[in-house]
Amino acid sequence: MPQRKAPRRSFSMLALILVFFAGIGLVAAVDFGIRYTNTLEFCTSCHTMATPFSEYQETLHYKNPSGVRATCADCHVPKALWPKLVTKVIAAKDVYHELIGTIDTPEKFEARRWEMASRVWAKMERSDSRECRTCHEFSSMDLSEQGRSARSRHAAAEDKGQTCIDCHKGVAHEEPYEPLPELSVE
Repeated sequence: MPQRKAPRRSFSMLALILVFFAGIGLVAAVDFGIRYTNTLEFCTSCHTMATPFSEYQETLHYKNPSGVRATCADCHVPKALWPKLVTKVIAAKDVYHELIGTIDTPEKFEARRWEMASRVWAKMERSDSRECRTCHEFSSMDLSEQGRSARSRHAAAEDKGQTCIDCHKGVAHEEPYEPLPELSVE
C-alpha cells in the first residue's frame, strides 16, 4: 500500500488565517449592513414612506426642546443582537413588497396600513414595548412632573402591567383607521 503524505503544516496555517480574516470580513459586512439599514435616510428612501415620515416629523420624537431625536430604528429595531437580526430578516419583506409593487404607491401603502400597523403593535405587545423602554421606563419617570392625566394613567398602567403600546398607538405616526368589515349582499 502506498504511503499517504501528511498535509503540510504551512498550508493548514494559511487556511486557518484565511478563514479567520474571512470571518472578520463577514462580521464587518453584516455590521455595516445593519448600521446602514438603521439610518433615517435608508428608512425613508422609499417614496411610500413620505407620509409616515412627515407624520413623524410632527412629533416630539423628531423635534423637541432637548434635541434628542429617536429615529426609525430606535422605535422599530431592538438593540440586542438576536432580536435585531430577526427584526432585520422580517423587515426584508417590506423592501420586497415595495419592489414587487404591493405597497409602492402612497395609495397602496394606505390600503395596507392597518394590517402593517397591527403587526407592529402585536410585536410590541409581545416584547413588552422593548424598544420604547430603551428610553421610557416607568421607574425612571418623574410622575410629579407630568400632567394630572398622564400621571394618573402611567401609575395605573404600571400597576396593571400594561405596556406602552396599549395606550400610545398613535405616537410617531397617525393611527390608521380599522377597516370596516365587508357586508355581504344577499
